[in-house]
Amino acid sequence: MPASTANLGPGFDSIGMALDVWDDARAEVTDGGLVVEARGNGAGEVPLDGSHLVVRSMRAAWEALDVAPPAGLELRYTGAVPHSRGMGSSATAIVAGVALATALAGHELDDAATLAFVNDVASSIEGHPDNASASVYGSVTVSWADVLEGPDAPRDWHTAVLRPHPDVVPVVIVPAQRLSTATARAALPESVPLAVAARNSGRAALLAHAITTEPSLLMPATLDALHQEHRRSAYPDSMALVDALRDAGVPAVISGAGPTVLALASRFALSAVHDVARGGEVLELSVPTHGITPMSR
Repeated sequence: MPASTANLGPGFDSIGMALDVWDDARAEVTDGGLVVEARGNGAGEVPLDGSHLVVRSMRAAWEALDVAPPAGLELRYTGAVPHSRGMGSSATAIVAGVALATALAGHELDDAATLAFVNDVASSIEGHPDNASASVYGSVTVSWADVLEGPDAPRDWHTAVLRPHPDVVPVVIVPAQRLSTATARAALPESVPLAVAARNSGRAALLAHAITTEPSLLMPATLDALHQEHRRSAYPDSMALVDALRDAGVPAVISGAGPTVLALASRFALSAVHDVARGGEVLELSVPTHGITPMSR
C-alpha cells in the first residue's frame, strides 16, 4: 500500500495523490491466538495486540462482509510511511487491514467491485476518503460521499481516478517534528463564509485540470482558502517553507494535515526546491499508477 498526500491545497478532504513510499502487510490465518509483528516506521510505538490499527481495520472489514473473524491470526507489518507527518500513515494502515481481511475472505483484490468495497470501508474508518482512496487506487483521486439517510448516517464513498501529467514531480520535505491529525483539525473553524467556499471550489476545479492537463496552472490551482492559514500556528516552519517555495515560483502546499510540505514541481524546478528547502528530508517521488498490490503481482 502506498503513502499518500491529501488536499493538495484546495481539495480539502476530497483530493488525494499516491506517493511511491510503500508499507508491506502480510497476514496468515493460524490455529489460535493473535500475533502482531511490526517493523520499520512505527516499530516500538504501535501496540502489538488487538488494538493495532491494522487488526481493528481487519475486524471492521469482516463485520462489513458478515464474515466471522478467524480463531487465530498472524500479522506482519513493515512500515515505510513516516508517522504523524501528513503522508497518510494511518490511512495506509487502514487500507492494508481492510484489504488483507477482504482477501482472506476469498475476494480478489484486482476486482473493481472489491476495490470499491475496500475504498468504502477504509474511507468510513478514516472518516474522510482522500488518503485512503489514493492508497487503494494509486494516481490522483477525487472522492465524494452520498449521505444515505441523514447527517449522522453512514456514507457511501465514491472515487474517480485521474492520471497526473508526466511533468508533475511530487517532492516532499519531511520535517523531524510530528503533528497529529486531531490537533490539526482542532484548529479549523466549523463554518466558512459563502464567498470563501465559492473561491475554494473554483481553485479545486482548476486543480483537477492543472494536475492532469496543464501543469503551468498549478500555482493558482493550489491556492487554498479553507485550512492552511487556520493551521499556520500549528506548523509555522512548514508554512514559512510553503511561502518561500511559492515565492520562488514552485507550487507548494501542506501535505495532508502536515507538517510535511508538498511541492508539485516540474522537472525543471527541482533545483529550486532543493535550494529553498532546509531542515527537512527532501524526497523526490513518483506517483504510482496502482495502489493495493497483491504479492502475486
